[in-house]
Amino acid sequence: MNAYHKLTKEDVEYLKSITAPERVYFEEEIEYDYHHDEMPDFGTFPPEVVVLALSTEEVSAVMKYAWENNIPVTPRGAGTGLAGGCVPLYGGILLSLEKMNKILEWNLDNMTVVVEPGVLVMELANAAIEQGVFYPPEPGEKTASIGGNVMTNAGGMKAVGYGVTRSYVVDMEAVMPDGSVMQFGSNVVKNTSGYDVKDLIIGSEGTLCIATKLRMRVITQPKYSNTLLVPYGSLEECLGTVPKFIRSDLNPAAIEYMPHSLIEEAAKYLNKIMPHRTANSYLILMFDGQTEEDVERRCDEAAKICLESGAEDVFLCNTDERKDAVWTVRGSALEALKASSPDMDECDIVVPRNRIVDFSHFADQLMEKYGIRISIQGHAGDGNMHIQLMKDDMDKELFLKRGPLLMNELYEKAKELDGQVSGEHGIGHARVEALENHMGDRMITLYRAIKNAFDEKNILNPGKIIRLK
Repeated sequence: MNAYHKLTKEDVEYLKSITAPERVYFEEEIEYDYHHDEMPDFGTFPPEVVVLALSTEEVSAVMKYAWENNIPVTPRGAGTGLAGGCVPLYGGILLSLEKMNKILEWNLDNMTVVVEPGVLVMELANAAIEQGVFYPPEPGEKTASIGGNVMTNAGGMKAVGYGVTRSYVVDMEAVMPDGSVMQFGSNVVKNTSGYDVKDLIIGSEGTLCIATKLRMRVITQPKYSNTLLVPYGSLEECLGTVPKFIRSDLNPAAIEYMPHSLIEEAAKYLNKIMPHRTANSYLILMFDGQTEEDVERRCDEAAKICLESGAEDVFLCNTDERKDAVWTVRGSALEALKASSPDMDECDIVVPRNRIVDFSHFADQLMEKYGIRISIQGHAGDGNMHIQLMKDDMDKELFLKRGPLLMNELYEKAKELDGQVSGEHGIGHARVEALENHMGDRMITLYRAIKNAFDEKNILNPGKIIRLK
């Protein structure tokens, strides 16, 4: 492992001189929130100094100094990650981009918008609506930053209908580990000029470079949207319906799955009245489009498919109040689970859509084997499942012993079913071992070569995706 330079007061003074004294925090000045992301159960790691950058030039100057002095740097957006991707494992500089939060330019002739990485997802989505256009990527955490979404290639509930974040990145300005500034991608529709490095950077979790400007694609805003809440008596009937939608021309914007236990827990947590909450399993479907007639037609046809596939009923949510109740309950699933247990572990394994039932039944077997409550819900339309292991009243030491064993069996089953370790949360440091086991030595060697090509000193977000040697 690199013998990183430990920061001194002289280093801190220099960082203040190239940024601003009021945006550099040292030792006891550093807030605890900067020690962890949204999953502090994966560990808390204090940085030696926090720098809040305001511009590409400042990011470049900080990285140049870090490169010359062998100082580890951890880039951070809103800190809402769930895999420990933005925590400073090796101390050093935590470089926050949260104040780089401006929407810089709209170009509706080309249907693009240029943003700084600290712009929040909900801010961009709302600004797009004001411009009469639509930014579709919608992760569960609306206060996540665009930069963080790009660096984890976030998906969300509408990925089945609109694609993941990668589909909306046109080009980016980025600072390399040595402080140089580069442009990746191009503001053209077609481009076969060399390797597509931009798409390699998307999802790299800040280990290759730091994006400081992002040109994002927007699309035509749908004028109408309806939601269907569909109860089923069994998991097989519920998830067995999903391939029928994928094969159809109905193009649902979202296909979500929730078990009865979680829909009940989330509804109680929010004190929301749901149209139905006593069935074994639920699909939540969203249809949107440009005409009311088209949306209603697709909802009618979807309802027929559901009922023919064993649904107990189909509830049309076509008022703002009903739609809000359903999607708020779906979006609050993680918070409801956190409130129900003193500790938890989580992952977001993805498997082929037609193997979700097999995986879920396997998880049920592990729940009995290890005595740990497991909650599974997620994006049935793309096979991405959010899985939580709940400690409940189990002894802490026993949970910490059994939890990783259970999680390893889940990852092994995902590999057997041709799945992957993560669908959207990323690897961070919490899932590095799982990724190594899943990918094998040859692929990890290739990952190391890519990392080395960008960052031979291994100073940028070290310990994420791949381990230091």
